[in-house]
Amino acid sequence: QVQLVESGGGLVQPGGSLRLSCVASGFTLSTYIMSWYRQAPGKERELVARILTDGTTNVANSKKGRFTISRDNSKNTVYLQMNSLKPEDTAAYYCRADRGGNSYWGQGTQVTVSS
Repeated sequence: QVQLVESGGGLVQPGGSLRLSCVASGFTLSTYIMSWYRQAPGKERELVARILTDGTTNVANSKKGRFTISRDNSKNTVYLQMNSLKPEDTAAYYCRADRGGNSYWGQGTQVTVSS
């Protein structure tokens, strides 16, 4: 019933840009805290950005100025705009929804920044 589907990943050269999308079904996305996480091979999964139910956004300090999280409530979709990509941004990117004791994960989308 509840589903999060990420898209927009792919291969990009250093300095390029990508926009990731996460489309939610089975619930109203704007009533959940929505987050983007990423996990590179051999590393822990880390929080990249999040948007609260009131629209307040937070981006991890190391990504500020390059990454932006946003939401389109009419499309039940959250986005992660990534600019000035670096090889160290290579990772699987995951969308997560949280409300109370419930948490949902998407399947992830792979971002590869070639060097």
